Amino acid sequence: MRIKIINPNTTQAFTDALQTLADKVARPDTDILAVSPATGPASIESFYDEALSVPGVLEEIAKGDREENIDAYVLACFGDPGLYAARELTDKPVLGIAEAAFHLAVLSGACFSVVTTAPRVRFMTEHLINRYGFSEQCKKIRTTPMKVLDLANSPDEAIGKVIAECLRAREEDHAEAIVLGCAGMSQYREFIEQEIGIPVIDGTVAAVKLCEAMVDMKLGTSKVLTFNWPRPDMALTGR
Repeated sequence: MRIKIINPNTTQAFTDALQTLADKVARPDTDILAVSPATGPASIESFYDEALSVPGVLEEIAKGDREENIDAYVLACFGDPGLYAARELTDKPVLGIAEAAFHLAVLSGACFSVVTTAPRVRFMTEHLINRYGFSEQCKKIRTTPMKVLDLANSPDEAIGKVIAECLRAREEDHAEAIVLGCAGMSQYREFIEQEIGIPVIDGTVAAVKLCEAMVDMKLGTSKVLTFNWPRPDMALTGR
């Protein structure tokens, strides 16, 4: 099977890291294609950034169905930008890394905390928690004093801040699992888990493995109503 990971920002270092990580965790018979849109923000740290990223995400979905023989898609940004619109463009599985991570977190422990980046994204994360129905299981959303690009430019310092917040979540929130709230943290999941001693869920890995399961089970995106195809007069189409 072929899984396309779409990094909605244009920072190639993040995309390369996602490719390496996914190649490591995917099955031998799974081909991973990690891409970034041609245009969009360098990082996504606000609703404005998220909105700017969506056209590129949708174009990559359409291209995947039209030219690349893709079996499933992963949107590798914790805001899950354009997720529902993307599901309208294809009948293949489309998973956002936040939604995937939340589902696996509640299978790993009774409750979890999210450790994400700058305080500005707290409300964006709260919105996702509520939209996906995990408000009872989520103990707390913890932000860190850094920007997304710090994970590429100063990774040791940035991951040190993430680990410190994860430890606070374990001790103060009594969280039984941690969800990493940024795709830029994905490649450090194993190290963070070793340092804090409780399950750490990265949404990219979660989404890739769930995509493999969905393709095996021949589960796609339902077209019966909500995620039916866009109107025929719309120019962008994955069919």
